[in-house]
Amino acid sequence: MKALLYQGERDIRYESIADPVPQSPRDAIVQVTDCSICGSDLHIYHGHGFSEDLGFCVGHEAVGEVVETGRDVRRLKVGDKVMIPAAVGCGSCRACLSGVVTLCEQGMTACYGLSAQLQGSQAEAVRVPAADANAVPIPEGITAEQALLMTDALATAWYGARNADIVPGSSVAVIGCGPIGLMAVDSAFVMGAQVVYAIDPVAERRALAEAAGAVALHPDAAIETIREATRGRKLDCAIEVVGRDETVDLALRLVRPRGTVSVIGVQQSRRFAFPLERAFVAGLTFRTGTCSVPEELPVLFPLVQSGRLKPERYISHRLPLSQGADAYRLFDSRDAGALKMVLVPD
Repeated sequence: MKALLYQGERDIRYESIADPVPQSPRDAIVQVTDCSICGSDLHIYHGHGFSEDLGFCVGHEAVGEVVETGRDVRRLKVGDKVMIPAAVGCGSCRACLSGVVTLCEQGMTACYGLSAQLQGSQAEAVRVPAADANAVPIPEGITAEQALLMTDALATAWYGARNADIVPGSSVAVIGCGPIGLMAVDSAFVMGAQVVYAIDPVAERRALAEAAGAVALHPDAAIETIREATRGRKLDCAIEVVGRDETVDLALRLVRPRGTVSVIGVQQSRRFAFPLERAFVAGLTFRTGTCSVPEELPVLFPLVQSGRLKPERYISHRLPLSQGADAYRLFDSRDAGALKMVLVPD
């Protein structure tokens, strides 16, 4: 089959790779109909990935149709339309059964497309381990594109907003207005935020945040503008979606005493000089971690079905999988209004 393979720094190639085959009676094979590029895929693209492997298939956001099931798969059948959440677990422990695959008690937590250990989903087909738990049937009233964006991006945005302790009337900062940041803006408003400040250096992305109802700010102006707007009180909470030391520090500086900072940007620094004394005196709550997509879906499905959340509006490009290398270059450069890049197998 054809797939997008990582061959080195900024070297994604559309090449042939062995067709996926079941490795367990609990596995299923899904023919991919749509997949997408996540911001965290750029860490791999830049050569700062999670493995030294080369020639593996990348990607962890996909939807498709079940074409083969192992003999122990009970909940899925050939022909089912499914979404494939970014991470997997054993599917049978207490944590996995509750949707928290990131805490799999069997130590089987893995993410597609980080190495050759679990091939990615930017491909014509993908193997889904423990498929009854790790492939989710697409509910009625959810389009394929909406389901695709719930396999990671929207779920992560909602998780970040939930971890920020947003309540009706909250004042919120979202730092980073890529697709996940923009969905975090939407999530904050759905949770009842009174005002959301969207902070990003890219003018086009600030404009999209403004269209969603946020107050858009350049990072250089954020601290002073928010200090003046709040008369020095600062904000109730901040959601950091970038993963850089300077943006985490900005989030910590924007929140009031006893406020909450939620960090969901994949961290690019091995060490961050956390201002513990300042945070301690202010009584800040600081949360971070990786979203477990299945945990968020029961809340997200009705919000998308009802139209309260519309993640598909942040899709900027739809390209054939064969143009995946160009899609990565475009997404990385942020040219041509690049936001969410959806790829369709040729």
